[in-house]
Amino acid sequence: MAQKRLLPLLASIVAITPLAVDMYLPAMLSIAQQLNTDIEMIQISLSIYLAAYAIGMMIFGPLADQYPRRDLARFGLLGFATFSCLIALSNNIELFWLFRAGQAFCGAAATVVVPGIVRFLYQENTAKGMSYVSMIMMVAPLLAPTIGALLLVKFEWNAIFWVLSLYACFAAYWVHQKLINIPRKPNSSQGVALFIDNYKQIWQEKRARLDIATSMLVSFAFFCFLTSVPYVYLDYFSVSESWFGVLFAGNVVALTVGNIINTRIVSNFGSRKMLRYAITIGLCNSVILVFVSAFELGLYPTVVAIGLVMMTIGVIAANADALILIAFEHRSGTATAVIGTLRFGSGALVGPLLAMIKPTSTLAFSCLMSIALLFTFMCQQKQKASLEK
Repeated sequence: MAQKRLLPLLASIVAITPLAVDMYLPAMLSIAQQLNTDIEMIQISLSIYLAAYAIGMMIFGPLADQYPRRDLARFGLLGFATFSCLIALSNNIELFWLFRAGQAFCGAAATVVVPGIVRFLYQENTAKGMSYVSMIMMVAPLLAPTIGALLLVKFEWNAIFWVLSLYACFAAYWVHQKLINIPRKPNSSQGVALFIDNYKQIWQEKRARLDIATSMLVSFAFFCFLTSVPYVYLDYFSVSESWFGVLFAGNVVALTVGNIINTRIVSNFGSRKMLRYAITIGLCNSVILVFVSAFELGLYPTVVAIGLVMMTIGVIAANADALILIAFEHRSGTATAVIGTLRFGSGALVGPLLAMIKPTSTLAFSCLMSIALLFTFMCQQKQKASLEK
């Protein structure tokens, strides 16, 4: 019962990141106009957010193993709320970038505590717990672009960040009232030595490295979609801002369906087999997406093909993360930091990479997603050979 009562709270904490990322996607053009800059500069703010989030994860992960997680979550949520207010007051692109970085950094302090709590509650069924949290949390990216678009009908873009601030304040109050502190085994080291010792323990586990690489690569594929979707739907296919929300929601539904399937059958197959099945299917689906893009089959085939890939991405991420967390019972915060740093750090590369490519169709992001899934397949094939020795 404690598991089920805490799941909505844990999901609400994790949801601040997709809300912060997805809610302002329909407003990118409006923000660019009001800040007197190009949309490419606003797209870079997404990469800045991901990079700052990755740095925050790197710092707060070991601290989550050292100090009470409830305190860290409260600090992160209140900091996130403060920087959201400052973003709403920004009047130039430089301040917008700076405050987005601060928002992401604080957000990392809150979200880094969640996987360790899930690991404590679900033990060997961690993949199921992670999928449950993902399923509930997916309400955020499902509704976020639509909420952002609706706010733009009545208000300026600033309203999006005022709403994010209010949400974080509410979540902080809920954390104060309900979040548990799980048992800890604090490291006796202090200062820089604390971080070195914790990260050393993670990287010395050779068999976890390929699962960590898998988590990073599938996240890169996801951020290829996330970074490209405003261009693909709003610019290339010229859909309206409101219709953009509907199409984006359809892709998120596909991601949620993947997590639902995972919760139903992962106990029968185990996380390792589920991971391998999902990667194989995901790679095949990504080839379909490349085919649709290469032959320019149109908007709706593209939406369906993206949905097929997204469905498997959710399963891959949940099981890869679960396998990593299970391997590091007493260093789950640091393990989460490693996952998050590589995940969002790789995601931060997508924006500049696509800016260098300067895509004129959907083919560029489709190929990048397919290449990332190909490498995840190769990682797990190598992992399989290693485990069979």
